[in-house]
Amino acid sequence: MNSRERVMAALEHRPPDRIPKFDSFWAAFASRARSELGLASDIDLDDHFGIDISIAVADETPFPTRAETLSRDGDEVVRRDGWGCVVRERAGAYFSEVLDVPIKGKGDLDRLVFDPPALDARYAGFLRTVDANRGKRAVFCKTGGPFLRTSFMRGKVDFLMDIAGDALFAKALADRVADHIIEIGVESLRRGELCDTGLWIYDDMAHNLQPFPSPASFESVFLPGYRRMVAAFKDAGAAQVILHSDGNIAPLLDMLIDAGIDGINPVEPKAGMHLPTLKERYGNRLSFIGGMCNSQTLPFGSEADIRAQTREIVDIASDGGAIIGAHSIGPDIPVRNYVAYHDTVLRDGSFAV
Repeated sequence: MNSRERVMAALEHRPPDRIPKFDSFWAAFASRARSELGLASDIDLDDHFGIDISIAVADETPFPTRAETLSRDGDEVVRRDGWGCVVRERAGAYFSEVLDVPIKGKGDLDRLVFDPPALDARYAGFLRTVDANRGKRAVFCKTGGPFLRTSFMRGKVDFLMDIAGDALFAKALADRVADHIIEIGVESLRRGELCDTGLWIYDDMAHNLQPFPSPASFESVFLPGYRRMVAAFKDAGAAQVILHSDGNIAPLLDMLIDAGIDGINPVEPKAGMHLPTLKERYGNRLSFIGGMCNSQTLPFGSEADIRAQTREIVDIASDGGAIIGAHSIGPDIPVRNYVAYHDTVLRDGSFAV
């Protein structure tokens, strides 16, 4: 099987030739891996480590034409981003400071006018990613989700307060964002010709203990938008709709399945998301992409620990429904530990088909 065939077999709960693999490498890890493994600087780590999935991302921001730099002072920049937020950034820093948001109250909702979803500029980088990876990997397109993307425009704390204290306003705002995302997703599927694989919704809506919105709040505020999103993407031809959310989303899984979500990622062990247990519970109702621990096992575990966790996932993947991965591979993960994990996938992850 090639990567696309292998990934789609697993997502469709059919036996793959080997367990598919999906990781994303931080630049700092990639640089160190090339140095320690003696790889040339132009070696693609996705190729070297057999990554089977690529995610192509369009510019889904509501206001891309209004993004601008407002001031610059040395290595500090204040700018308005495509979400309409004013942010302060420092060169080399991973996080930025949000100084202002476009939605400060209910009246701002009526004044929202998003830039057109069909702007060609939204899809230039997206199409380059598709073209670079088609034929090498299973390429999917991506949108955000209504929880996280709405929080960008409202402010995270204020939006959580809305969900708890003014659910009607929170839902109205999330619905506007969901409708915009739907148009971006459908256009991405069409332009990228990616219906044979599908689309991932990235919506980090949980911490290690539980979701940020309670199950009741999720059901009233976000589930209707999720139903519309998944239905629209599948009506457009998407074979699979996958949800990415860090954290413990177990309390929401039955609702997500009911909305039509086909699989979840990254299935974080540190958040109590144990892939073999979840696969046993949900069977063919849900597929799982991830399962490796990038906070304890890969950074600090022994080689035996790493091989044991890898084999645990491999052992339940031969009939499909599971793709192994550790989500993001950061500089805290020793290269030798990642290699131990990768070698175990190669040695033990092949199946007779």
